[in-house]
Amino acid sequence: MPPLLLILLTLAVGVAVTVIALNFTTGEKKIERVIEQRYAVDDPQFLRAMGALLGPALVPGNQVETLVNGDEIFPDMLRSIRGAQKTITFETFIYWTGDIGKSFADALSERARSGVRVHVLLDWVGSVKMEATYLDQMKAAGVKIQQYHPLRWYNLARMNNRTHRKLLVIDGKVGYTGGVGIAEQWTGDAQDPDHWRDLHYRVEGPVVAQMQAAFMDNWMKTSGVVLHGSDYFPALAPRGDQAAQMFKSSPNEGSESMRLMYLLAINAAQHRLRIANAYFVPDDLTIATLVEAARRGVDIQVLVPGTDIDTELVRKASRARWGKLLQAGVRIYEYQPTMLHCKLMVVDDLWVSVGSTNFDNRSFRLNDEANLNVYDRAFAHRQNAIFDDDLQHAKAYDYARWERRPWTEKLAEHGAALLRSQL
Repeated sequence: MPPLLLILLTLAVGVAVTVIALNFTTGEKKIERVIEQRYAVDDPQFLRAMGALLGPALVPGNQVETLVNGDEIFPDMLRSIRGAQKTITFETFIYWTGDIGKSFADALSERARSGVRVHVLLDWVGSVKMEATYLDQMKAAGVKIQQYHPLRWYNLARMNNRTHRKLLVIDGKVGYTGGVGIAEQWTGDAQDPDHWRDLHYRVEGPVVAQMQAAFMDNWMKTSGVVLHGSDYFPALAPRGDQAAQMFKSSPNEGSESMRLMYLLAINAAQHRLRIANAYFVPDDLTIATLVEAARRGVDIQVLVPGTDIDTELVRKASRARWGKLLQAGVRIYEYQPTMLHCKLMVVDDLWVSVGSTNFDNRSFRLNDEANLNVYDRAFAHRQNAIFDDDLQHAKAYDYARWERRPWTEKLAEHGAALLRSQL
């Protein structure tokens, strides 16, 4: 091989290795020890930690309405879009071709033509199944569209960092967040495997400004434009009696923040902890934190998808991690009717975290995420009722069954678990 060609090949390999390394590592220290338990969720210090250590502060005066499945979620979101008077800001991971995708494109386009300033931020990977005609239609109507980390030479080191946030804010006054993407799988009422089970939330009150700020975070990164003023950040009067915060995380701002929020909440549990999550692949420290909570008497229930799941690799990696949890008394249930896509955590019937974050390394360290944390017993009671109803359609998975798995199944799950840092 000629020397020049060898040099060029060596350089190419070096660049490729560097790009891969940058995509698969954060370069940050990782929390590795179980956090010392010092307070419960009903202790004012818990709220101070969530607000001061992690931020932003919890603000009172909010009203958060739970929307269950597509039949409730999409009509409400579309109704708010069609009623917008000044501004719409919309960020999502999944936006695919289909009837619901067309409905959103039509509604956003109509508002833009009517003079409403409409801003749409799409993850480049998550919207790969979106017809270009939707983008053309919205752009022609005046919708401002940005794509998050598209395939460009200057983005190669960040291709593994996606925005997984789901945020919609209307006139700076009404916000939506939760687990749904814009795709046919989320339509309907979870009536069969083609229609998924999910939760989304309609929000009014002062915390909507934090939701808007979370959107602006990535809008500024992708467009370089700062959107501000009363049309985006109006004065917000109290609309309810719920305290809430919009908690966001990103590898660019410290990738451990979302993981730390979950660890602190689990660590503060005294009586009951309920987790419903589409992708439950806990790391070693999270397992240790859950086990420690179970040993001090916390009743822990975890609800995950059953055989109906869009990523079988994740299911295998998840089950490989269940042994210590089941031994410690954590109760794990598999949802049966369809894909469970919820992201819900309820601590001691008081603290609730909902939003886009999965219980895995990708959400904790690689993706941009946003969760709405609500501190309110009535709201927690509503989420518990939903959780109880879902348990009626789930099967318990105990340690004896986990131990009896065929060796071929154990081997496949162990192999999948080796990839958990990217799941």
